[in-house]
Amino acid sequence: MKIPFIPDAAPFNEDQKAWLSGFLAGLHSRAAMPAGQAAAATPGGQAVAEAEVTPRLDILFGTQTGSAAALAEDAADVAHDLGYDAHVIGLDAVPMEQLDEMKSALIICSTYGEGEMPDNAQLFWEAVSAGTAPRLEGLSYGVLALGDTSYDEFCHAGKLLDMRLEQLGGKRIINRVDCDVDFDDPAAAWIDAAVLELQKLADTAVTAPAPAADPEPVVEEKADDKPKWGRKNPYQSPLLENRLLSKQGSGKEIRHYSFDLAGSGMTYEVGDALNIIPENAPDLVSLFLDRFGLKGEEKIDDLDMSLADALQRHFEITTPSRDFIKVVAERSKHEEFASVMASGMKADIDAFLYGRDTLDLLHLDSTPVVDIGELLGLLKPLQHRAYSISSSPKAHGEEVHLTVASVRWDRDAREHRGVCSTFIADRLAEGDTASIFLSPNKAFRLPEDDTAPVIMVGPGTGVAPFRAFLFERQQRGATGDNWLFFGDQHRAKDFIYEEEIGAMSADGILTRLDLAFSRDQSEKIYVQNRMRENGKELFEWLEEGG
Repeated sequence: MKIPFIPDAAPFNEDQKAWLSGFLAGLHSRAAMPAGQAAAATPGGQAVAEAEVTPRLDILFGTQTGSAAALAEDAADVAHDLGYDAHVIGLDAVPMEQLDEMKSALIICSTYGEGEMPDNAQLFWEAVSAGTAPRLEGLSYGVLALGDTSYDEFCHAGKLLDMRLEQLGGKRIINRVDCDVDFDDPAAAWIDAAVLELQKLADTAVTAPAPAADPEPVVEEKADDKPKWGRKNPYQSPLLENRLLSKQGSGKEIRHYSFDLAGSGMTYEVGDALNIIPENAPDLVSLFLDRFGLKGEEKIDDLDMSLADALQRHFEITTPSRDFIKVVAERSKHEEFASVMASGMKADIDAFLYGRDTLDLLHLDSTPVVDIGELLGLLKPLQHRAYSISSSPKAHGEEVHLTVASVRWDRDAREHRGVCSTFIADRLAEGDTASIFLSPNKAFRLPEDDTAPVIMVGPGTGVAPFRAFLFERQQRGATGDNWLFFGDQHRAKDFIYEEEIGAMSADGILTRLDLAFSRDQSEKIYVQNRMRENGKELFEWLEEGG
C-alpha cells in the first residue's frame, strides 16, 4: 500500500508535516483493516465504522443564462447525499491538464443560438477539440444537453462534447439526454441515474462514514450558498421606473426600466443578466379562445388552473413550436404552406413563417386543424427572457436596470407583439411587481486591472451592458481608457442615454466615443465602418492589453 506523504512545498513546518503524514498513513492503514481491527485501533476503544475513501466527482457546466449551472448544483447535492466529494466547475475553468486527471465527470451544457457553445464553454471546446487534447481513457463521463427545439441545431453543443470525449477514449457511463426548454423532470431523472451508474463503477464504497457512538450526535449544518431566488422561485420585484428613451418619430420603442432589489438579498455584477418571467397578453388569449369557441373557464386538471389562466401564464402561445408546425403542415389545406413545407427548403420555410405566430397558423384554414386538447400538448412552456443588465451595483445601489426595445409588428390587420418586451412596457405600471431572477455571466466581465483599456461595441440596445461597465469603472476610479462605439438609425431620435454618455465624455470617464447613425446621410454608415476606419488604433489598444 502506498503511504501518502506531505510535499516539501506544502505550507507547513516540519512538526506539522510529520504529524499530517502519520495521520494520513493511519487513515489509510485503518481503511485496509477488517472492520473489527479498525475499531480496535480507535483511541479509547470506541467502535466506529471502517474509514472509507470519499470518491471525487467533477460536475462541469457550460451555461449562457444559468440553467446548466443550477442543474450542476442540483447534481452536486445528489452526489453529496451518496457520499461523493462533488466539485462544480465551469468549463471555462477546466484546463486540459486538469481534465486529463479526472476520473469521473458529469458535463451539463446548454446550446446558444444556432448550435453555438455557450460563452463559458467556447475556450474549453477549442482546447478539447484540438489535436493536442489529452487521451482520456481513465475518464468515466456522462453528458446532459440543454437546448430549444425552436432552433435547428437542437442541443448541438452537448452533442459535440459527448462525441469528442468518446473520441478521446472516455468511457460513457450513461447515454446523453437532450432536454428541451421544459427540462426539469428529464434533467432530474438523468442526474439521479448518472450518479447511480458512477456509484456502481466505484472501486470503494461511497456511503459516508458512520459517526462514533454518541447519545446526542452533533450535526454540522452545511452552508447553503445557492441563490435564494431562481427560475423555480422568482423574486417579486417592484418596478421603479418605466421610461421611454427613443424620441418621437423613431422607428423603435426603446425603454429604460428600473427594478427594486431592496430586501431581496439579490446581488449582481456588471455583465450579468436579469431574467423576467412574462405573461401572455390577455387580448391574445381571448383571440385563442374565440378561435376554438371557448370561454376559458374550462379546468386544466394537470395544472390546477383554468384554460384562460393556462394560456396566459403557462404556455408559449406566440412562437409556434416545431411539433405544432409539423402537425399543421400535415393537415392544412393551405396550398402555399403545404407546398413550402413539402419542399423541405429551409430558406423558403423560414420566409413563410417569418412574422407569423401560432394564431396565424391556426387561421390558415377555415377551421382549426387541431382541437384545444391537442393544441395544449403541442405548445411549449412559457419561458423566462434574459436581458443584459445596464446598471452598476456600485453606482445604483439596490436597483437593477434594463434597456429593452419593445417588439411590435403588424400582419394580417393584427398587431403582433413580443411576449416579454411588451409585457413590461404595456402591463407593468410603476409599483407593480414582476417575477425576476439573476443569471451570472462570468465570461463577460470588466478586467480586474483598472488600468487596462476597454473597448466597447454596443449599437442600439447593445449598449446596455456597457452603460453598466462605464458606471462601474467610474465608481472604481479606474484609470484605464474607455472607448465606446455606438450607433443606430438617427441621432436626433435614437441616441439613447445621450446625456449620460455626453457627461461621461466631458468628465473623461469615456476616453473616446465613435458614433455611426446609418440613416442620417445618403450612404449608410454602421459601427463596423467606424471600426474599420480606426483599425490601426484599435489594434494598438488591443496590444496594450485592451
